[in-house]
Amino acid sequence: MDIVQTGLWGFGEGPLIIAGPCSAESEEQLMATATALKATGRVHLFRAGLWKPRSRPSSFTGEGFRALEWLRRVKAETGLPVTVEVASPEHAAACLEAGIDAVWLGARTVTNPFSVEAIASALHGATIPVLVKNPLSPDLELWMGAIERIYSAGIRKIAAVHRGFTPYEKSRYRNIPKWELAIELRSRIPSLPVICDPSHMSGKAALVPETAQKALDMNMAGLMVEVHIDPPHALSDRDQQLNPEEFTKMMQELVFRSSSPDDAGFLNMLDEMRNRIDSIDHQIIGLLAARMRISEEMGEFKCCSGVTVFQLERWLEILHTRTEQGMIEGLGEEFTGRIIRMIHEESIRCQDEVMKKLRSARGCTPSSEEGKEE
Repeated sequence: MDIVQTGLWGFGEGPLIIAGPCSAESEEQLMATATALKATGRVHLFRAGLWKPRSRPSSFTGEGFRALEWLRRVKAETGLPVTVEVASPEHAAACLEAGIDAVWLGARTVTNPFSVEAIASALHGATIPVLVKNPLSPDLELWMGAIERIYSAGIRKIAAVHRGFTPYEKSRYRNIPKWELAIELRSRIPSLPVICDPSHMSGKAALVPETAQKALDMNMAGLMVEVHIDPPHALSDRDQQLNPEEFTKMMQELVFRSSSPDDAGFLNMLDEMRNRIDSIDHQIIGLLAARMRISEEMGEFKCCSGVTVFQLERWLEILHTRTEQGMIEGLGEEFTGRIIRMIHEESIRCQDEVMKKLRSARGCTPSSEEGKEE
């Protein structure tokens, strides 16, 4: 994909900072928030939601089309470019007509390819940037599909927005970050800027600064932060919105790091550490391959001995001893457990494949299917 990213589309250099309230609640609220953010000198784009896709019909769903005039006033009086979320072709067309500077597709919209296709058609050939948030579920193909649909509409100013994924388990975050998916997206589309939304990811204003710093440390292309002039009285997402003073403090304390420093001493030391990591990684891959070769031998031995692939007691012993060893070595319990489970699943797969081939080829005694689990 030939995506335009020079100078982040003319809005400014360095990480793109997008800030503003979750919802446009009134003209006065928008102007007060925008004026305060303009004074910080740190905001490139002012954001506000006009159409809010809420879970419950009784919730505040935004002021809709009439709020476009409020944003035009914000732009005229503060000089800040403005961006809004679009969830339908009608929203997109109205934003283009109103001179909105950028639009974004929200997580719920991105989850539906038909909605993305319709919006992409409405935006066909547009020269404004289009930001694509990740879908609700951790589905990288769905996220990439939305980006590709926007790109196919002739739009070249595109960015992804990483706002986290709906959790299936209890978490300190409103939406689980799963940073690895954002990294994989950047690996697949290297020219694509990826911006972090620490507000929706955190769900709590107190967590926003540390989440924003994490994003910057991972070389994200910018931040989309929710800022409200009076968060306790916000009509939507009040818990995660900063007030202008909190936003100013966060921006002053955030550390903006260089992704490619020029200092020769630093680069030499970094190369040395990377070489050490490369050496260890090569050893890890070699040892894993050796382990799987032994698993294949075990599969053959079990097949001819009439023994099941899965042995519960042995698995519980492996999980306990390896996790314990990992913790002694300073590794996290959850991290070690995930690795051991992945290795064991691959071992089971290898043994099962060997058993199937041998049973078919030379008629070894089949193992009991009831006893086999993965």
